[in-house]
Amino acid sequence: MNPKSFIKELSIEAIKTLFEVDVTAIEIQTTKNEFEGDYTLVVFPLVRELKQKPEVIANKIGEHLVQKKEFDSFNVVKGFLNLSLNYKVFIHALKEHYSDKNFGIRTGNIKKIMVEYSSPNTNKPIHLGHVRNNLLGFSINNLLKASGNEVIKAQIVNDRGIHICKSMLAWKKFGNGETPESAGMKGDHLVGKYYVIFDKEYQKEIADLVSSGIDKEEAEKKAPILVEAQEMLKKWEEGDPEVRKLWEKMNNWVYAGFDETYKKLGVSFDLIQYESNTYLLGKDVIEEGLKKGVLFKKEDGSVWADLTENGLDQKLLLRGNGTSVYMTQDLGTAVERFTRFKLNELIYTVGNEQDYHFQVLFLILKKLGYSWADKLYHLSYGMVDLPGGKMKSREGTVVDADDLMEEMNQKAAEKTRELGKLDGYTEAEKEHINELIGQGALKYFILKVDPKKRILFDPNESIDFNGNTGPFIQYTYARTQSLLRKANQQIIEITDRELNKTEKKLIILLLSFSEIIEKSAADLNPALVANYVYDVTKEYNYFYQNYPVLKVECESEKEIRLAITQWTGNVIRSALNLLGIGAPERM
Repeated sequence: MNPKSFIKELSIEAIKTLFEVDVTAIEIQTTKNEFEGDYTLVVFPLVRELKQKPEVIANKIGEHLVQKKEFDSFNVVKGFLNLSLNYKVFIHALKEHYSDKNFGIRTGNIKKIMVEYSSPNTNKPIHLGHVRNNLLGFSINNLLKASGNEVIKAQIVNDRGIHICKSMLAWKKFGNGETPESAGMKGDHLVGKYYVIFDKEYQKEIADLVSSGIDKEEAEKKAPILVEAQEMLKKWEEGDPEVRKLWEKMNNWVYAGFDETYKKLGVSFDLIQYESNTYLLGKDVIEEGLKKGVLFKKEDGSVWADLTENGLDQKLLLRGNGTSVYMTQDLGTAVERFTRFKLNELIYTVGNEQDYHFQVLFLILKKLGYSWADKLYHLSYGMVDLPGGKMKSREGTVVDADDLMEEMNQKAAEKTRELGKLDGYTEAEKEHINELIGQGALKYFILKVDPKKRILFDPNESIDFNGNTGPFIQYTYARTQSLLRKANQQIIEITDRELNKTEKKLIILLLSFSEIIEKSAADLNPALVANYVYDVTKEYNYFYQNYPVLKVECESEKEIRLAITQWTGNVIRSALNLLGIGAPERM
């Protein structure tokens, strides 16, 4: 049993015995470093119900608890009862958990939750902004699973619309039959290239029209290449066989490219939906809203939601010609998902520029009477910026995910070569480990920051082997595995002995892993796990540097320190895995 759990049970029992009051909500914390003790009972919340001063309550509970064998002593600081446990409690925990590779991970199906993330457009490669989106969505999925939920990883691919037709038209006009194979390019990069070509041609045509005396705003609408793209979109919507064939061909190039990027990034999906299949969803929801009087129709036939009484504005849901807007299909998709998958919750991983969109979406669904409308969450995150000149992008404006990942692998190779970390390894081993380090550096740097905050991603800072970085944590994991290999012990025989303060502190920190997972999942914030595993790493390195693990005369000391090392390694690997980061066995 976790010490926190039995302290809570015994404290509740003590309060009932001493004060004849039943309580369930009491707070147990790890004692702060500046105070003596292992765990702390926060007494302040009990004052109103027990009608005594906090110090009096704390002393009475402390005196009651230290009569039990699990407790050695207590001290009271204002309204905090600091409890010191007998070393045997921690030895018992060490014996019970040190070899558990899944320590802290819960199994079961508490809730069925869908997490939507990525959702790229098929007119260009996945970029830096998508990297944070994918890393957040994938790690949130891992955390929710580790908290005992069934999770569906989903994405909607934006595979239709004028932006897709722009790439298609540019390829048709200027591509000369070029393919990913003939160009030696990933399919998503090739299609992105033609999106850029379209824009260059479009800007040239606007300039020509303006020089002939046409107003710029008018020129932007009348540029021949844009008019042609709009005609292509109309043909697509009408099911024109030739346009549809080209659309399928170019989209398949993009999907193949996306799959390569996702594989490198280490993310995956259980459900992929396509906007070309979902864009008509929601019209029946609109009809239902009109019947209920929740929505209203204007003279031109357009349908709106009036949200002014909620401090928002009026929102268009259906155009006068009967065509959908993004909100329409989002309404329909939400209803379809809850109906089809019997979800308990749905989480959208989307940047904070869409905060208003989701506020409106959730409110409309609530007004329409869907009972699950309050089980929708928007995991809103900030932008990722790069220091000027650190990374070059293919197009000069947006940093592609592939370029970023390749650059990180190169930086990892430079760093390990400079430090001599991989001397003696084969080239294949070096490449594999450098990829783990490069991607670990990228992922950790992004995930250690609260999602709501904007990030300035510094590639050089992220690849450092010291400080709050992925490589530092990975290197510490590799160190634990090296020690265990040197010890070469299949079974560790732990005998009871007093623990020093550092050993005890590390065990207490390791015991809190499951609690960190639960909170990180509940808050949709992988940064809690990221910074926790950094704390574990720091604490273990202090322990390693000050207390020999293998070179000790006392066998019981060696066994206990080996067990702590094994437990630490298991927790670091599990935490990194939750963040989607690989843990090299050697480094």
